Amino acid sequence: MQSGTRKTRAWRLEFEGLAPPQVEPLMGWTASNDTRRQVRMDFPTREDAVAYAERCGLEYRVEDEKTAEVKKIAYADNFRADRAAPWTH
Repeated sequence: MQSGTRKTRAWRLEFEGLAPPQVEPLMGWTASNDTRRQVRMDFPTREDAVAYAERCGLEYRVEDEKTAEVKKIAYADNFRADRAAPWTH
């Protein structure tokens, strides 16, 4: 499968929870009274995200972009004779 990169260049502001989640006793689901964890805001640039956080008086931490290593392979490489492990289903 080849994953695309469309709409992956946005900067996201996520709120940290004020309290840790608890296990709900009846159903066993993870529950929390803190709705801030559900809020995610996307910004087109890093500067816009930082400006919003500073304008609202929020403490923030910027994590650098992670670059994915693109491996150029062809489908025929699955059937090469020099594979480390034999191809099987």
